[in-house]
Amino acid sequence: MSTGKQQPLLEVRELRVEFPTRRGSLIAVDGVSLEIAPGEVLGVVGESGAGKSMTGNAVIGLLPSPGRVESGEILLEGERIDNLPYEQMRKIRGKRIGAVFQDPLTSLNPLYTVGQQLVETIQTHMKMSEKEAKTRAVDLLEEVGIPSARERIDHYPHQFSGGMRQRVVIALALCAEPRLIIADEPTTALDVSIQAQIITLIKKLCREHGTAVMLVTHDMGVIAETADRVAVMYAGRIAEIGPVAEVVKNANHPYTHGLMGSIPKVGHEVERLTQIDGSMPRLTEIPTGCAFNPRCADKGPRCMVERPILEPVENSFVACWKFDPEGTGA
Repeated sequence: MSTGKQQPLLEVRELRVEFPTRRGSLIAVDGVSLEIAPGEVLGVVGESGAGKSMTGNAVIGLLPSPGRVESGEILLEGERIDNLPYEQMRKIRGKRIGAVFQDPLTSLNPLYTVGQQLVETIQTHMKMSEKEAKTRAVDLLEEVGIPSARERIDHYPHQFSGGMRQRVVIALALCAEPRLIIADEPTTALDVSIQAQIITLIKKLCREHGTAVMLVTHDMGVIAETADRVAVMYAGRIAEIGPVAEVVKNANHPYTHGLMGSIPKVGHEVERLTQIDGSMPRLTEIPTGCAFNPRCADKGPRCMVERPILEPVENSFVACWKFDPEGTGA
């Protein structure tokens, strides 16, 4: 799972997120470990309910109540941040970690101009006068591709199109020059041409600023275009993680293979796309052993009782017993 020789910017070690209920605890993220290097885009992909967004929320310290980090560690530039008090984490959020969410209107206040919101965020995290902050706000809007930024800075969120609003949110995330951005479905609500523009913008930011990005999405097309590596999640666990080209072209885990096979390929006519039968298990009904075993065509007796761990397979890491010397026990 290592990013190579470069010191990771973000390290997540054996992260476990639980939601206490009257009937016991629900485990939303179960033993997730990953790393992101400076300037790298790590895509996190999987079906709804896989634990993608919950992992991102844990990193940024915004788990919905009553969720909590039950065990594991989250380190940002070598400093542990998952156990920090609320006020300390609040200073890190925005300053060292930025966030871009699916719906820009949840991040923008409709009663304030985008300029007021940018200036307030800049002044919260950086020692600048209002005039300096406004100059920086205009520069940020220009950097993310807002035309006539000097005039549009005084506009309200409803006066921007969906794609332009998402650009404003990215500018907000960049205000204090964070080292890491958590981008949760940043292109889902946008049409294909605008998606491409946002993808190009994210890649440009990584290249020019050395910003690391954790890109959470269910769209493998976005992952293939944007990410350097990809982590495939299933039922709160990582099924496979590796270089994006390797995972897309030579998927090893049966779940990843099914995901890739369900994507239509341009120029390739197939009578029927691959379909993964069944659905993601509920948090209350995660099966013993490998969580994917009820839907897996390659399962054996071992898969039903023993949980696989991530093991190196070629250039990736895969949690599947069929790559173990002892096999699935079939």
